[in-house]
Order: sequence, then C-alpha cells, then structure tokens
Amino acid sequence: MIRVALLVSIALCVYIGERVGQRAPPDRNLYFLLTLVAITTLGIIFAVRRLFVSRSEAMLANQPEDTAALNRWRSGYIIMFALSEAVALFGLALRILGFTLSQVAPFYLVGFVLILFFGPRRPRMG
Repeated sequence: MIRVALLVSIALCVYIGERVGQRAPPDRNLYFLLTLVAITTLGIIFAVRRLFVSRSEAMLANQPEDTAALNRWRSGYIIMFALSEAVALFGLALRILGFTLSQVAPFYLVGFVLILFFGPRRPRMG
C-alpha cells in the first residue's frame, strides 16, 4: 500500500511541476549539484538494502518469529522507499526552478523505477 501511494505521489509531482514550473532561465550548477545528490542517494539506497534488508532476510530465514529482524526488514524497505521518493522530489524541485520536463524526467523515472524494483519480498525460509 505504501508503494502504491509513493508511485502515485511521483505522478502528482510530475503534474504539479508542470503546473507551477517557472519559465526563468535556471542555474545549471544547481542541476549538477542535485544530480550528484541523487547519485549519492542511490548509493545510500543500496547500502540500506544490504545493511537492513539483506541481513534481516537472512535472520528471518532461520528464525521467522524474530520480531527485531522483522522490524529491521520493514524499516529498511521504508527507508529505501523514502530515499527513492526523494530522488523524484529532486526532479520536482528542479522543474519548479525552471528546468524542462525532459531535463528532470530522469529524476522522476529513477524514483519510480526504484520503488518498483525494490518491492518487498518475503524472506525465504531455509
């Protein structure tokens, strides 16, 4: 349910960005800065997946009733979803500042794809 809400919110970001985007010439340095921040965010997403989700899945495979591992697993997914949404929000911020839709579309697309790609999966019982 959280995933669907976040996917819909990315679509709303595109809509809002198109409605309120400025027509002033934007600062290219800001684009490159937010691109760097988005790339760093991607690295953080993969680190969270490895540190929270993968470790918790391994623990849950052996002890399915381990509530601490289950909570870490859930927290890891929520953090990954939030960071994926942040990438899309960088695109919205850039669109509002005056960048074109074609310039910010990669931010929207990456955020959307990350949320789809990192959908929660039941840990396999070993």
